[in-house]
Amino acid sequence: MSQASFSGVYTAILTPFRDGQVDWAAFEKMIEFQIAGGVSGIVAVGTTGESPTLDMDEHSAVIRFAVQKAKGRCTVIAGTGGNSTKEALELTVQAYKDGAQGTLQVAPYYNKPTQEGMYLHFKAIAEATPMPVILYNVPGRSGIEISLSTVTRLAQLPTIVAMKEASGNVDKVSQYRAACPQLTILSGDDMLTLPMMCLGATGVISVISNVMPRETSDKVAAALRGDYAAAAAIHHKIWPLMRDLFVESNPIPAKTIAAAMGLCGEEVRLPLCSISEPNRQVVLAAARAAGMKI
Repeated sequence: MSQASFSGVYTAILTPFRDGQVDWAAFEKMIEFQIAGGVSGIVAVGTTGESPTLDMDEHSAVIRFAVQKAKGRCTVIAGTGGNSTKEALELTVQAYKDGAQGTLQVAPYYNKPTQEGMYLHFKAIAEATPMPVILYNVPGRSGIEISLSTVTRLAQLPTIVAMKEASGNVDKVSQYRAACPQLTILSGDDMLTLPMMCLGATGVISVISNVMPRETSDKVAAALRGDYAAAAAIHHKIWPLMRDLFVESNPIPAKTIAAAMGLCGEEVRLPLCSISEPNRQVVLAAARAAGMKI
């Protein structure tokens, strides 16, 4: 896969649970819903897929299942990052063996490595397989920023081809384009996707596309062809839900909406818990305001 292939919508797909176990029937239904909605791909076991609470075997099983059920109809990117380089390597190598077409690598969280430590971490993963690597900058969750100088160094490695940017700083797009123009940039924030695409991002790794894949795909497709007015019209229509999907920790609100649609249950794993009743009403109202019939 070339870096140019990373354009469009990549859904950070939910991992459905039933009675404490992965609900494989619901997961297949969700994958089919994404493909029917026209997404470019899915990201299996990202943060939205509750990666912190899946064990190693489950983690690999979810990625393997996604590859098998997608059957080449959309790209499957494996969320195989971590704050242990050893574990990230093991998950990434297994995902490559299982047919994933890319890997999403989050900045190591909690242990706060130096920039040199992060460079060595990502370099080891990038050299472990031929699989394209998408770096993931999300300081709000990881507690650390991948600096521009580190990104620039990493972009010289042949398999590091893209950046999921979720710092909330739209100017990052211009910074990356100036420092490492070969790097593909994907928005990591649904609400900032359109302004980031105006500056050169080529798509989004999305939460809202779990429940609105067609609308999200149409918005991004319009922006890619330069029809920013059409993209903005869709953006404003679905903005209430993009906003309120984060009224509680992701993916709790997204699962609430997916359950209302009949895609899966609301079950999340501790330490996440069911949405509060007031926020349930907020999220359902936002979904209806965005045009959903639930």
